[in-house]
Amino acid sequence: MTTTPFRLRKHEEYQRVYKASRKQFGKQMSYFFTVRTPEELQRDVDGATGARVGLTVGKVMGKAVDRNRIKRRMREAVRKNLTALRTPVDVILHPRRSVIDLEFGLLEREVGQVFRAIQKMADRTGTRDQGTGNSLR
Repeated sequence: MTTTPFRLRKHEEYQRVYKASRKQFGKQMSYFFTVRTPEELQRDVDGATGARVGLTVGKVMGKAVDRNRIKRRMREAVRKNLTALRTPVDVILHPRRSVIDLEFGLLEREVGQVFRAIQKMADRTGTRDQGTGNSLR
């Protein structure tokens, strides 16, 4: 299995996002996000210069089979909508249990709406000019 550069993996990365942001809410999930600085982009060992996304699906969401199904569905919805994030941001998604039974098209649309909202907030704060990673190489 190959690793994808658009995923948050380390505990420190999650903690940084939690500390630097506020909880936001969508219909089927809550989320946190923070814009990555040019220094963070340079230090990234995976070489990810764009957006990175992490998922948290706790034991309260059900047994392992259910949690894994939620994560598989969420990862696919994220993969299909990742282009909506043009700014290098780190995002953590907290899906609700209802995601397991939600029609995939609706889940995909929800993730797209969340990503567009994040991009809009990132643009509004002027972070668009912090760099897209193109000048780092």
